[in-house]
Amino acid sequence: MIRINHILKELFRNIFRNPGTAFGALLSLTLLFLLFDIFWVAAGTSEQFYDDLLYDLQMEVFIAEDAEEISLSQTKEVLLRIEGIRSVTYVSKDVARQQLIDLVGVDLLVGYDSLNPLPRSWQLTFASEYQTRERLDAIEREINTFDDVSHVQYSRNWLEKAERTKSMILDIGMVLGLLILLTALFNSANNIRLMARARAVGFYQMRLIGAGKLFLALPFMLEGFLMSGISAAAGWGLLYYWKGKIEFTWLEIIFPAVDDIILFCLATAVLGVISGYFGIRRLLKV
Repeated sequence: MIRINHILKELFRNIFRNPGTAFGALLSLTLLFLLFDIFWVAAGTSEQFYDDLLYDLQMEVFIAEDAEEISLSQTKEVLLRIEGIRSVTYVSKDVARQQLIDLVGVDLLVGYDSLNPLPRSWQLTFASEYQTRERLDAIEREINTFDDVSHVQYSRNWLEKAERTKSMILDIGMVLGLLILLTALFNSANNIRLMARARAVGFYQMRLIGAGKLFLALPFMLEGFLMSGISAAAGWGLLYYWKGKIEFTWLEIIFPAVDDIILFCLATAVLGVISGYFGIRRLLKV
């Protein structure tokens, strides 16, 4: 019990004896973790925005002109049995003409009342896990083997660019996140090193009377735990505060699950323990 009281006493002595250093460390860590949180929220928001864009992704399967209407229902059943296809909608020549009118605002087929040159087609939608270029290409190749199909079309180039953009954002976010966490680790370690140097004389005296390294390091490691954990929680608190003040009508801001946020705060607190050890390591070698 005496040892615990001493460790806690040393912990709060380190903090309150150097309030400026402690507050500066708390503020800088909060800003660093806040930046990491913003990237995390931005990644989740962009992921949801990407999924929403892909939800309406369609593939058009154009029907051969000589295909009989009676065989189309059988082909539709075959399409629905292909893994990954969510729905199949038949578009007749008349529906295709109306869609063209809705698109351009005028009827470009005036004079074709007796002979509509637009092709018949099926419009396919897909399950979310199949909305990738690789899987859609595989489905396209399978559909192209059907006798009733003339050709297949979907926004391949747009999807390829969207996938590259998503991958680039993820890679940049991971690199920046790692840099931010490493910066937080070194920042916390340097602040604890400064506070440890201020008490170097007392530290050496404790070493001379036989105090163990772990016993001497615990107050600084606990300090790192508290500073990092509080800073991480404060960063999320600021984000939730701003979330209640700012609203976007065209974009939904996606926050991580509460469980993930709690795990993140605990992980940063453990990171603070590691930084506390690095901050006191030199004095432990004496």
